[in-house]
Amino acid sequence: MKKLILLFLLIPFMGIAQDKGTHFEHGLTWAQVREKAMKENKYLFVDCFTTWCGPCKYMSSTIFPQEKVGAFFNKNFVNVKVQFDKTKDDNEEVKSWYADADAINKAYKIQAYPTFLIFSPKGELVHRIVGGGDADGFIAKAEKALNPETQYYTLLKKYEAGNAAPETLKQLASVAEEAYDQENAGKIAAAYLETQSNLYTKDNLEFLGKFTQSSKSKGFQLMLKEPGKVDAVLGKGKSNKVLTGVILQEEIYPHLRKPSANLDSLITVAKSKYPAVDLNKATELLQVQFYQNMKNWPKFQSSVLAYMKKYGTEVDGSMLNSFAWTVFENCHDAECVASAMAWSKRSVDDTQSKEPAFLDTYANLLYKMGKKEEAIAMQKKAIALVPAAEKPTYQATLDKMEKGEKTWDKK
Repeated sequence: MKKLILLFLLIPFMGIAQDKGTHFEHGLTWAQVREKAMKENKYLFVDCFTTWCGPCKYMSSTIFPQEKVGAFFNKNFVNVKVQFDKTKDDNEEVKSWYADADAINKAYKIQAYPTFLIFSPKGELVHRIVGGGDADGFIAKAEKALNPETQYYTLLKKYEAGNAAPETLKQLASVAEEAYDQENAGKIAAAYLETQSNLYTKDNLEFLGKFTQSSKSKGFQLMLKEPGKVDAVLGKGKSNKVLTGVILQEEIYPHLRKPSANLDSLITVAKSKYPAVDLNKATELLQVQFYQNMKNWPKFQSSVLAYMKKYGTEVDGSMLNSFAWTVFENCHDAECVASAMAWSKRSVDDTQSKEPAFLDTYANLLYKMGKKEEAIAMQKKAIALVPAAEKPTYQATLDKMEKGEKTWDKK
């Protein structure tokens, strides 16, 4: 009964939030949504999502409900959400869109989530956005869909019709990449580079690095043979970073999907194939992530400590917090936990104690090291900052601390 009462009390507030945020159509078919956009002379914004996609959930819970986001999208678009996976919990409205979702997927080749398709009032696909972002950044991306000069598919049609001016090619390659159209992005980037007599300008090298996706590409071969010349223009280590990304993508990542994968052997082979490329930083981070994913905690502990000893000063707050939390949950060596507590404190200090998740991690580590009073004070700071929906989880941790119970037990 208590839960029902609380839910009832929340309904008016939920309605207010939705009114201020982005309005998504309900109860209409795909054909009816398109007809509505045509009648209102608005662009049609289609949020292609899945239930398992983290960034999709973030956009729905954090970005679309914002008043400024709603003001922009409600003014310029008819908005609709389309679920692209199928689950046993789907309601009748989701089920009624199964066939349309399959047809949209087949027609427009959705390869990543979230993908946002934008159609003109006449029903023509003019733009595509892949991935989310913060409110202002996402609005800026969507604004490009309203201007024929920046609409991806409008520009692509001009290119296919013979508009191959260098600046057009350069712009279009970047827009294609943003749209996750890797095939056209690579083809158009190569066409642009063919128009350039000097590849060693800053602009051309930055462009080259952005579109170097294969060891067979011009950019990879150039950076492999002339790293010093490239770094003289772009800065120390830039060529190595590009080369490393391609090598990992080709020599290591595909093999990690195999149950028999031996990461150390794969790294050895990659290093022997490309002895001139320094793969150490990237592969040592990969070892940390691999052993974490495999739940091999002894190897995770040794690899994360080794990585932080070498590269710790370069690690940002989010990674510091991630490493520290994994140690908190899975490592019991006092020295390792103490190191994690130092990383966690750095993440808190670097964000001026404004990130509740970082404060929560630090509080848990303090508690695990026996600093109970400090831990409780830190957890209370986290609770004060965390959104209302997450407060019960944080409060449960505080309750355990105050009772002297383990907070790292998952039982």
